[in-house]
Amino acid sequence: MGPHPAVAAIRLAVRRALTELAAETGVSLTAPAPRTRPASAPVTVTSTATAATSAGGPPAALAGSGPAATRLIGNARRHPSGLPRTPAAPGSPLVLVAVSGGADSMALAIATAFEAPKLGLRVGAVTVDHGLQPGSAERAQQVADRLRELGLDPVEVIPVQVGQQGGPENAARDARYAALDAAAERHRSIAVLLGHTRDDQAETVLLGLARGSGARSLAGMPAHKGRYRRPLLELDRAATRQACAAQSIPVWDDPHNSDPAYTRSRVRHEVLPVLEKHLGTGVVEALARTARLFRDDADALDQWAALAERDLRTGEGTLDAGKLAELPPAVRRRVLRRAALRAGCPGGDLFARHLETVDQLVTGWRGQGPLHLPGGVEVTRRCGTLVFRRQSDS
Repeated sequence: MGPHPAVAAIRLAVRRALTELAAETGVSLTAPAPRTRPASAPVTVTSTATAATSAGGPPAALAGSGPAATRLIGNARRHPSGLPRTPAAPGSPLVLVAVSGGADSMALAIATAFEAPKLGLRVGAVTVDHGLQPGSAERAQQVADRLRELGLDPVEVIPVQVGQQGGPENAARDARYAALDAAAERHRSIAVLLGHTRDDQAETVLLGLARGSGARSLAGMPAHKGRYRRPLLELDRAATRQACAAQSIPVWDDPHNSDPAYTRSRVRHEVLPVLEKHLGTGVVEALARTARLFRDDADALDQWAALAERDLRTGEGTLDAGKLAELPPAVRRRVLRRAALRAGCPGGDLFARHLETVDQLVTGWRGQGPLHLPGGVEVTRRCGTLVFRRQSDS
């Protein structure tokens, strides 16, 4: 009898992501040789956790106060699927999974722990403690203990300080990614896997629409960007819960995910249900499909802009305003954005309204003075060219 359909779907998604990762990074995937147990090896069997997490806290297995949730057979662990798990050889390429303890990241972690060793990859995990709730440090440690029981190694808990810039959600995100970047560098990981699902993608598209963002924002989250991979973007959130339940994996529901003080939470629990009520089911899938279509268009326009910027850049590093004016607006604004970022403008603080103002130096030039962009970047039109520079460099 095969695994539960949700378990099989998540494993397949992870297997595809790891195979693509290997092809892109040039890693040679070699399955480890099966381990054989000596006849005299002791056999120890312990119970598997079956309790579901309640709002008040994790079950004993997750908290680490009860018996181990995995079964030990000699020195080799058995995966919760019941199949033997043979770790990859020491020194094999390492993949890290970002795990909060929720169903999405736990389902991803356990699927990666199952699939990666078969390809000769080691699997570790990082749990980021944002420190935003009482008992968060203990909770993060419980998640880490659970991951070690599942055979992931290394497993690291990283406490972070969440600032205020950009609001609580953006500040927490920035702190989280900074911690994940540092962990990836420290452990020399070839990739970090994230547990975002199709539901998260739909929420991202709706947030982009509400903010009046451009095609790049409406394209949602990419399946892979740099070291980050999102294997579950084609699967819905319900599948991850089903997979965890089928494998008796305890999960933790972050109360922030249902707190109406957070914009994404309101989209998840109020906006999307209303849309599905009045427009019918399938809204989440349609929004995710919209993101894929926008991503194709945005990627093509970005490539065009990169070529155009190269052709328009003068010997002094400025941009020819006359040739800029001949470009389609969508490409021209991308060229302007690239130039602003190159000059030191923070990408997270550079919005469409900034680029529209800079665009006026090209299409509506009436002698207006320098423009000031985030990050202390100044844009000036001079002698038919646009000059981007940091004010501190003048």
